[in-house]
Amino acid sequence: MPETMKIDSSSQRRVLSQTESLCPVCLKKIRALRVTNGLDVYLEKHCESHGHFSTVIWRKDPPFETWTRPKVPIQPPVCYTEITKGCPFDCGLCSSHRQITCTALIEITKRCNLHCRYCFASSIDQDDPDPDINKIEFMFQRVIKAAPSCNIQLSGGEPTLRHDLPQIIEMGRQAGFGFIQLNTNGLRLAEEKDYATSLKESGLSSAFLQFDGVSDEVYMALRGQALFGKKRLAIERCARAGIGVVLVPMIVPGINDHEIGSILEFGLKEYPSVRGIHFQPVSYFGRHPGTVENHNRITIPEIITALEIQSNGMVVASNFHPPGCENALCSFSGKFLVMSGGGLKPIISETNSCCNKPVRADIGARQTIFSVARQWSAPDVQGSTTSGQGAPSSISGMDLDDFLDFVRNRSFSISGMAFQDVWNLDLERLRDCCIHIVSNDGCMIPFCAYNLTDRQNKPIYRGQ
Repeated sequence: MPETMKIDSSSQRRVLSQTESLCPVCLKKIRALRVTNGLDVYLEKHCESHGHFSTVIWRKDPPFETWTRPKVPIQPPVCYTEITKGCPFDCGLCSSHRQITCTALIEITKRCNLHCRYCFASSIDQDDPDPDINKIEFMFQRVIKAAPSCNIQLSGGEPTLRHDLPQIIEMGRQAGFGFIQLNTNGLRLAEEKDYATSLKESGLSSAFLQFDGVSDEVYMALRGQALFGKKRLAIERCARAGIGVVLVPMIVPGINDHEIGSILEFGLKEYPSVRGIHFQPVSYFGRHPGTVENHNRITIPEIITALEIQSNGMVVASNFHPPGCENALCSFSGKFLVMSGGGLKPIISETNSCCNKPVRADIGARQTIFSVARQWSAPDVQGSTTSGQGAPSSISGMDLDDFLDFVRNRSFSISGMAFQDVWNLDLERLRDCCIHIVSNDGCMIPFCAYNLTDRQNKPIYRGQ
């Protein structure tokens, strides 16, 4: 029976623009429309075999039409696949892609020590074979050839289950990568006293820490265990080792969307060990429970609004802007200075404006590569180590050197990325992707394409 998810057919309903997507059932490429009902924006598409689909992609303010960041597309310098079937079936990257690699993800294990309710990778707790060290070296070399200046994220599964993780980090450093980040749930960092130090000594720059809230009720609902204490201990041990920490909350309506402000408050209390927060609205690919409905989604503007309301105005919607690297509809970001007492002062620059002239996509990507590496690494040793300590209440009167040192050591980032699933997949967004997963055969596949699954959780790329 065709699946229908129709929006309110009010007189205000109008088509904003057109793109392409896939049918969630058969994965056939089909036309898609961005449609508004006067308040929200939906991606609507129709498959001749499986019916009509309508998925919310934007709710309320800031207005969808104003959320733009013009870019001049650029073909990746190295394309590992040729175009035969067309986007998104020739990812690798192909010559139709419109952005270079900003971050390359290398998945070093499928194993995991949690069985989460939601999981992009559908990770398992069995002894599934890991790629051997020679395969991982091959992946590093493929990235070096295609994107030598990009950042690296080691992911999984849970990468800390590999006992040779320090060796892998060292291998990446020797290959020439200046910023290596670990995507982790933090359990081993918390459970082994000197483990973080061993990773730092091998060259780890940053921990991308799964952090869904500040109460065990949230972790019980999403991860099946009471984990808040272990998250705090993982942060403490990363701080002692000199590893920068980024908190990564997956936001699920009705489970932890009420803790967005509390997560920000917690992150600032743990500053400068915590370098920023990177929100991820829930996406429905890999492992997820139940039927996908619009009331189970949260969009970028809703997270921005929640940040303003739940922080009591410490940050406001105007502090955030579209990305300079990926497609504007993929993410938001804001950069701040931590002032005396833990308050935040937004860092405003011309590049934050949505009215700038188009910039070449690779220029925006390289700026992001540098900014992420600097922001998400631990601060300089000579910088302050306690929230509020040594932080002036004003930057007026500083000379240039003092100001630059202050910005380097007192900055805090708040950002978020909305990954696409088969219901809201927009091929224009996909072609602008800058976060690429390295496949077993050494291809560079956009994150959302690699993880994409149909309604029955059958993938296009993962595990193929």
